[in-house]
Amino acid sequence: MSSTTPFATLPSTPPPQPTTTNTRESLTVDRLAFLIDKSKSINQLLQIHAVLLRNGLHQHHVLNFKLQRSYSSLRRLDYSLALFERTHNPSVFFWTAIIHSHAQCGLHNKALFFYAQMLSHGVEPNCFTFSSILKSCPVEPGKSLHCQLIKFGFDSDLYVRTGLVDIYANVGDLKSAEQLFDTMPEKSLVSLTTMITCYAKLGELDKARVLFKEMEDRDVVCWNVMIGGYTQNGMPNEALFLFRQMLAAKVKPNEVTVLSVLSACGQLGALESGRWLHSYIETNRIDINVHVGTALVDMYSKCGSLEDARLVFDRIKNRDVVAWNSMIVGYAMHGFSRDALQLFREMCAVGHHPSDITFIGVLSACGHAGLVNEGWRFFRSMKDKYRIEPKIEHYGCMVNLLGRAGNLEEAYTLVKNMKIEPDPVLWGTLLGACRLHGNIALGEEIAEFLVAKNLANSGTYILLSNIYAATGNWDGVASVRTLMKQSGVQKEPGCSSIEVNNKVHEFLAGDRRHPKSKEVYVMLEEMNGWLRAHGYTPQTDIVLHDLATRQKEQSLEVHSEKLAIAFGLISTKPGSTIKIVKNLRACLDCHAVTKLISKITGRKIVMRDRNRFHHFENGSCSCGDYW
Repeated sequence: MSSTTPFATLPSTPPPQPTTTNTRESLTVDRLAFLIDKSKSINQLLQIHAVLLRNGLHQHHVLNFKLQRSYSSLRRLDYSLALFERTHNPSVFFWTAIIHSHAQCGLHNKALFFYAQMLSHGVEPNCFTFSSILKSCPVEPGKSLHCQLIKFGFDSDLYVRTGLVDIYANVGDLKSAEQLFDTMPEKSLVSLTTMITCYAKLGELDKARVLFKEMEDRDVVCWNVMIGGYTQNGMPNEALFLFRQMLAAKVKPNEVTVLSVLSACGQLGALESGRWLHSYIETNRIDINVHVGTALVDMYSKCGSLEDARLVFDRIKNRDVVAWNSMIVGYAMHGFSRDALQLFREMCAVGHHPSDITFIGVLSACGHAGLVNEGWRFFRSMKDKYRIEPKIEHYGCMVNLLGRAGNLEEAYTLVKNMKIEPDPVLWGTLLGACRLHGNIALGEEIAEFLVAKNLANSGTYILLSNIYAATGNWDGVASVRTLMKQSGVQKEPGCSSIEVNNKVHEFLAGDRRHPKSKEVYVMLEEMNGWLRAHGYTPQTDIVLHDLATRQKEQSLEVHSEKLAIAFGLISTKPGSTIKIVKNLRACLDCHAVTKLISKITGRKIVMRDRNRFHHFENGSCSCGDYW
């Protein structure tokens, strides 16, 4: 035995066994088995192990097996393995336990090695062996194991087949997963949850929901899978609806649940729902550890309450780099660039090494404030100082920073000299900067390149239309719209949402579907009167249609942001803050109107668009009109 083995210093032969009656020995074994099962620390197990050695029970199969399994459960595979190696003629249960412990820790190659060793020792696997080794097994050895378990006659075992479904689901092989699932002679809660997980991972949420509804008994795990599936696939409303159903069904949420629901609240900007959930977490004593704390920071930041985000952040114990990143990104998206950079310095000062996500936050902060020199310095330090290779997102941040600052040629040069292939989002960022600064020639060049390379998306076409419309080239606009139609590309509709009394209300441009639509349009007309009295002139040049001036004005009046603001004015108390989430970048006209409305009504209006947060107050915006 190697000197590094944990039990190398223990005697190789046990001390003489005391004379005991069978009854006394049985009671001793039962008591020791009970203590092993109840042990919560490695020190307790080591003490019990010493008692086994002193009493000559170290080769007792039941105690040995329980001890080995308990070491594994406490993540001490070295102790478990040393004990296994001292076991004479280990049975299939010992082999299965050591295979299971390594598979649970993600050490699949070691688990497969022990499986091969077991076979070479002439020990045949059982169904538990296969269900253990299949846990999160890579697909290629999984396929080989599939053949083996058919050979040994375990292919119809419920747990074994569930493990196979999981393997094929993890690599997106839906056909194989469905075939195995559909031919199961019976389906357990675990197998149903596994298949629902498969559907959720692949975005097949309708299929997942059908299975979910058919389940007679639903535990917290299957609820979490469905809620998480909706959240991860950009369907936060459905996630919140299901969470309410979960509470109504008297199923107690756990940490996994609240992480998904907090993410859904953040996607929607549903601050009231997020605050309620925060209160629920504290009332029900769900541990606000670093993961939950970070999720709360992220939720509050995305819901427009940076003050609450910072309060939670300051209370997180043992903050990791993910928690710091969340707060840095929060400051950046709200335009508090100096605070983001200061927090970055504090993070480094306490010894945390920044990650690639950290630099996305830092570079975004520079972009929102036009800090070109600082941005370049941070970008270069990634590789030179922190050995982080820039990804497409970091290049995107730099192109955004340079483009907004008007350094279009510098941005274009950066894109052309990138070591990785630029994606349509990055090209779109550069194209947007061309439109912002009126560089028609470069904008046309980029757009034509994207169309020719089949890289154009709806944003590309809209930006090119913007460029043509800005110069009055309506033939160009019509040509772009024809191209969109031919390519089957549709413009993403503008949508704005506002939360009132824990319910999220959504509006599209010109929307009349809302139950209070009549009152909304009455308020909209009143708002137009206020605006005209304050000298407001509609910015009709942004309308991408060759229409008469009045028609353009009418088109602007019913933008989704304005409908949401009107609803907020009639649905909330005078003087209270109105919070709006917009799925696209706020247009120049809506930005100007919101500034004026904040001054006229004395209301603070917080708007989150695709790029950042805007805090409108007393006629000005936190972005300084730089967005």
